[in-house]
Amino acid sequence: MTHVQLSDVVDFRDYFELLPLVRNSLLAGAVLGLLGGLVGTFVIARDLPFAVHGIAELSFAGASGALLLGVSVTTGSIIGSLAAALVLGMLGVRARDRNSAIGVLMPFGLGLGVLFLSLYKGRAANKFGLLTGQIVAVDSTQLGALLVTAAVVLVALLVVWRPLLFASVDPDVAAARGVPVRALGPVFMLLLGLSVALAVQVVGALLVLSLLVTPAAAAMRVTASPLRVPLLSVAFAVISVVGGILVALGTSVPISPYVTTISFALYLACRALGAVRLRRGWGGRRTDPSALPAH
Repeated sequence: MTHVQLSDVVDFRDYFELLPLVRNSLLAGAVLGLLGGLVGTFVIARDLPFAVHGIAELSFAGASGALLLGVSVTTGSIIGSLAAALVLGMLGVRARDRNSAIGVLMPFGLGLGVLFLSLYKGRAANKFGLLTGQIVAVDSTQLGALLVTAAVVLVALLVVWRPLLFASVDPDVAAARGVPVRALGPVFMLLLGLSVALAVQVVGALLVLSLLVTPAAAAMRVTASPLRVPLLSVAFAVISVVGGILVALGTSVPISPYVTTISFALYLACRALGAVRLRRGWGGRRTDPSALPAH
């Protein structure tokens, strides 16, 4: 049996010399943390973690198909995510219908992705990167495309933020006050699809929930404020991604396990703090849908 020693995995001797080489990755990680934290707030509020997983499977299929065809993996990932988001946005009006549609799409996307990878005869590392992320390989061209796409999502999200928050917290009251609840659903699914496609580049298709779900879930354990939840969610997501990259730089382990571990540790800490807060009766301002403006 082969024994793995700590020195085989951890090596920080050239850490500061390597740091400038991952500048693009750190910038990309910070932007994706910002995006994941904000979008994740609505994912939890609208009860869509399962949808994130379903879209990630189709994103994986799109990226695998692009790898097989020798075209941009990022473009393939975005096409797959948007296709899944459109299908879910059109079919899944009610939660039960939405979950059924996701349950049908997930195995189809995963099977399609595995088929494409089995036909691909290139480097095995490229296949592995689609599942666990490959942000260390971000070059200037990829960084530019990522920043532009992230900027589009962030601007669109900020434009619809208030009515979307209202519709997410209490859709019935929001609809009664004139908020276009039905139209906002597909709009958010498209923004979610783009966010999933970008997050897949960091942590891979299998672990995308750690970026788009866990930070927001952790934030909601310690506060119910509509202002503090997105701020904490963004902070947790950025700490997870950037921290994971910085730690992974001194080891031979891929980035995604560190990102998921840091994210999970933050969630456990917030859960413990939330339990103490509840036991001691520390008050927190609840979200009041009626206080939100319609537009």
